[in-house]
Amino acid sequence: MTRLGRGGAEVTSLGLGAAALGNLYTPIGDEQAQAAVRAAWERGIRYFDTAPHYGLGLSERRLGAALREYDRAGYTVSTKVGRRLEPADGTGDDLANGFAVPAAHRRVWDFTADGVRRTLEASLERLGLDRVDIVYLHDPDDHAEEAFREGYPALEKLRAEGVVGAIGAGMNQTEMLARFVRDTDVDVVLCAGRYTLLDQSAATELLPEALQRGVSVVIGGAFNSGLLADPARHPTYDYAEAPRQLLDRALRMQAVAERHGTTLRAAALAFCSAHPAVASVLAGARSAAEVHDCADQFATPVPDAFWRELRATGLLPPEEPS
Repeated sequence: MTRLGRGGAEVTSLGLGAAALGNLYTPIGDEQAQAAVRAAWERGIRYFDTAPHYGLGLSERRLGAALREYDRAGYTVSTKVGRRLEPADGTGDDLANGFAVPAAHRRVWDFTADGVRRTLEASLERLGLDRVDIVYLHDPDDHAEEAFREGYPALEKLRAEGVVGAIGAGMNQTEMLARFVRDTDVDVVLCAGRYTLLDQSAATELLPEALQRGVSVVIGGAFNSGLLADPARHPTYDYAEAPRQLLDRALRMQAVAERHGTTLRAAALAFCSAHPAVASVLAGARSAAEVHDCADQFATPVPDAFWRELRATGLLPPEEPS
């Protein structure tokens, strides 16, 4: 377990991202969700990340239910604030937001101090917990002023009160995360999709700043939403159809991996975890089989010759650790 920044939370080097437990894209059953969490536990994963956004609370409910059979002191849970859920009278589903669930609630952007506390209280109720270990401000891209003026100070108070062990922000960009690292006392930031085999933008400013200031980084989106898991079968990048140039690049990387007796999945996970600022890599999975595969790939050494060929062919910058 690695301690996050100066906070009181610890994480395993591989964590389970629980968006799929909220019926991301397609539905799964409660038993399948529980089996995925159980498989993660069997493989030594003790860090679990969720959010109200994931399935309009379904991910939190399923994760909390699955974790009840384990000692609370033995695992770390993170959730997020910034999207407050309110009951909705509408019918239909939430597929426009990526989740195959009934549209029984609506999301309300709210980074106010009151909104942060109300959102966290609702999350604790869904999780069935009296505390969470980490809370992230979730995607405050278009709400920076409110997030820095009210949301972040609210998290500082919650940390001081012992309601949470560590605080931070989670985003799909690097610029604002770097600002959180520089201008606040966050313990950790969650950077999704911006430090991968296809996108190293976090290495320019965010990761060096975090390393210098003792702020931990959790990496999400190691597979860039599918492209680096299996570019032939899942040619999606950042939740949309992959641009042809990126698809070709991923396929070339996959061919290099096969020549060196490894897999693109193993290389994608190894790349994310190699940077000294990175405390944990989140792997999203929707079944026990996917969890076991991620754990297997994470534990598989990637040959040095693979990295040398990527750098020699320009598929990876020469300065990136691996």
